Amino acid sequence: MDEREVPRVPESESAVLILPLPPRVLSPNVAQATIRGRFAKAAAAKKYRRLAREAVEEEQIDSAPWPTVEVTAHFFHANKRRRDADNAIGSLKAAYDGIVDAGLVIDDDPEHMLRMPPVFEIDQDNPRVELIVRRSE
Repeated sequence: MDEREVPRVPESESAVLILPLPPRVLSPNVAQATIRGRFAKAAAAKKYRRLAREAVEEEQIDSAPWPTVEVTAHFFHANKRRRDADNAIGSLKAAYDGIVDAGLVIDDDPEHMLRMPPVFEIDQDNPRVELIVRRSE
């Protein structure tokens, strides 16, 4: 078999979405006991969802929608403290919804979006979260 007959495996498509750290109000541990608190959380979720949608749209991915994706969140905090991985992933719910809104993936359910454990790093000058979205089949 010569070189022309060897099937080529396509490179994995991916996108890096850079967002600010999620507002504290989006953490699952923050109780929303008042109407005002619920409105604040809803407003923050709506804004964060829009930021994620816009980040996907800026990538200009022509092959969307992807059938399934794997998402790894890299959190860059200004200081080194112990972080709760479950709460970090929960605070990104609005971002996952924004990815779906942009049409990159069909749904954010486990069948279409696999959420990998978060990675915590330090960047004192530029706190942020980077969502690495990889197409998977």
